[in-house]
Amino acid sequence: MIVKVCGITTKETARVVEASGADFIGFVFAPSKREISPADAKEIAKGLSPQIKKVGVFVNESVDRIIEIADLVGLDFIQLHGDEPDTIANSIPYPIIKAFVIDQVDVNSIKNYPCDYILIDSPGKKYRGGSGETFHWGRLDELGIDKDKLILAGGLSPENIQEAIITVKPVGVDVSSGVETNGIKDHHKINYFVENVRKSC
Repeated sequence: MIVKVCGITTKETARVVEASGADFIGFVFAPSKREISPADAKEIAKGLSPQIKKVGVFVNESVDRIIEIADLVGLDFIQLHGDEPDTIANSIPYPIIKAFVIDQVDVNSIKNYPCDYILIDSPGKKYRGGSGETFHWGRLDELGIDKDKLILAGGLSPENIQEAIITVKPVGVDVSSGVETNGIKDHHKINYFVENVRKSC
């Protein structure tokens, strides 16, 4: 089970994520309260083991800018979290995670999109990305997603992650606000979340 902790902005939190046993660590390079500059992400990333994969989250960014930031930071994956057509994904020389909002996705959108993983998220509010609220997981059955490519996001937390995994059976899970307290990454919750994921596998 792949565990991705997203929205990392400090070295201290990055070290906690790594030590927790998470597989992917996410940096948001798009308008968000968790947005980080490429320079700061580079400083955090250079202290991480190559065992943890670094994911850059982008929303409707140009291919040139994505590649520039990916090269600077040393990203391992690009997460496209906007309205990017498949031509954008095909132009990026990195493995791709394509995020879709559950309310805006259909079978055809998913079936032919050139990506390594498909991330399904809740509808956002002010910014792109999840709202921190879950959606009805049964809706995923209508999309016929290959579970070996599915990363579940949207409102996941230490309290509901085991139920989510049992119900959806994704290849991976993604968390951000669900491991925060008052909008700040909570190191105890990060460890608790990853621990509960591992108990479910």
